[in-house]
Amino acid sequence: MRDPDNRHYSVGHFMQMEMQQCSATFNRAITQTVSVPKALTQVSAFYTVARGSSDAAANILSYEFMQELSVPVTSLPPSVFSLGAGINLKNSAVLVVSQSGASEDLIQTGKGSAERGAIVVGITNQSPSAVGSIASVALDVLAGTEKAVPATKSVVGSIAAGLALLAAIKPAYADKLANECSTLMPKARFLSPVVTTPDQADAVEPTHPQSVQLTAALVRAQHVYVVGRGAGLGACQEVALKLKETSILHAEAYSASEVLHGPLQLVGNPLTVIMLDTEEPRTQSSMDIAETRFRNAGSTVFRIRVTDTHHHQYTPASAAAALLSVMYPIVYKLALTKGFDPDSPIHLAKVTKTI
Repeated sequence: MRDPDNRHYSVGHFMQMEMQQCSATFNRAITQTVSVPKALTQVSAFYTVARGSSDAAANILSYEFMQELSVPVTSLPPSVFSLGAGINLKNSAVLVVSQSGASEDLIQTGKGSAERGAIVVGITNQSPSAVGSIASVALDVLAGTEKAVPATKSVVGSIAAGLALLAAIKPAYADKLANECSTLMPKARFLSPVVTTPDQADAVEPTHPQSVQLTAALVRAQHVYVVGRGAGLGACQEVALKLKETSILHAEAYSASEVLHGPLQLVGNPLTVIMLDTEEPRTQSSMDIAETRFRNAGSTVFRIRVTDTHHHQYTPASAAAALLSVMYPIVYKLALTKGFDPDSPIHLAKVTKTI
């Protein structure tokens, strides 16, 4: 692969480098100073607007916001404004998450939401950006330039920026994050020492306890379920998307409860199941039941827990971010093993502008 400056880099170099920057990105984004208008602390509902990996990050945040603020948080389809006439959003907030801040449908949704009474919050990795310019509150993901098409550090940064927003809205939540800011990502040494040159990239291996077995299973896999609960569901959506993007592998994300309905029937086909467990106490029963059902039906099951690589209990959204930092190196390694360049999926571009 060649960079715009015409230097040659090894296959997957940029995704590898950017994964290594997840720790610093998370810490920068979660500790940024956020000022919010009083009205934002009094809204009766939040709506998230995003696409792709940003939508997965927004899903993770939605569970954390609902748990902490006791108000509904749900996804708002951008087409409500970009293709339709919009809806009444009085006394609500709209959280627009966009790495580029440049997609026309998200810009139109932000503008339309403000016109229909919402407080618009923008989370982007570009400053300034079109989305940021129309937001009452603009947060920066602080990931810096991201060259690989599959987003990694900007996804983790988006989650962290959203948590910084939540802490500004609810100061008591900031106390929960205080310990995580210094212990979550720096202890997540999922890879060998930080890559600084192209020649080092090929030598870096995932070091999660199940990484070798999971990678081997995914090489053979035809169909993958990524299963979680609560904030973990957004992490599942992101991992399933990354498997599609980087390895052209059919993967779908499901709630540990929802998967036991119609989707369970697909265990009749060869099925590999990855369970991403934030270890939130109230989710354990449904995760246990789903694991048992899949194993009894003959599926290959891997349950990835936060405590596999961490020794601390984190808030669900932070745990979901940690699970992503576990899974990104495995996704990366899988792509290389299958002969794909994870930096440049054939049919995809870094910035996707939708309407």
